[in-house]
Amino acid sequence: MYDEPKFLPAGDCAMVVEIGDSISPETNRRVHGLLRAIEGRGLPEIVDLVPTYRSLLVQYNPMLASFEAMQESFAGLQAEAADADPDTTRVVEVPTLYGGKHGPDLDFVAEHNGLSPEEVVELHSETEYLVYMLGFTPGFPYLGGLSERLHAPRLETPRPTTPGGSVGIAEGQTGVYPVASPGGWRIIGRTPLQLFDAERRPPSLLTAGDLVRFVPLTQDGDFQLPVGDGV
Repeated sequence: MYDEPKFLPAGDCAMVVEIGDSISPETNRRVHGLLRAIEGRGLPEIVDLVPTYRSLLVQYNPMLASFEAMQESFAGLQAEAADADPDTTRVVEVPTLYGGKHGPDLDFVAEHNGLSPEEVVELHSETEYLVYMLGFTPGFPYLGGLSERLHAPRLETPRPTTPGGSVGIAEGQTGVYPVASPGGWRIIGRTPLQLFDAERRPPSLLTAGDLVRFVPLTQDGDFQLPVGDGV
């Protein structure tokens, strides 16, 4: 993590505020602290703020502010970002049915790591995962904190369609597909929660900076498909 953020131009109406050059919970906490500090100022020139693993994309109206003016405005916010209160973090429980037709890759992840399927479920559901960022498809959470004992390679050939609600593992990350889409992650389960709904406000159930805890469901009777998803 840098002592001071770096300000990088991103076209003529955006900048990247880079907090560090590696991925870590502390760096990501600073990113979200900076986001909240900027939001707290209510600057009319800000169009959008997009947090990532280690930086914040700031889109601004170039008719109201220049790159230099934005940089000067944000330079003093690093201290506020460092003092952001982690105790305000929201924990979201995601009920998940592991294995079977909803988790076709559970056995692979178990065999790849020398575990039983039950041990995979236990390890995966005992951790609180940090939502580092949303991307790939609307509302897709990239979750950090996966046990090294569960790391697994992506599929050699992505599936043309992965059902919405699918819980997957790819290398050292876990995540949830909000909507049906192509995907190459190893699917170990599925949640009935609808993570993204364009008609909902806000449309995404999860927000970058949240913590996620997976809660195992015990039987198919506990599972109902997300509304509008019959895949």
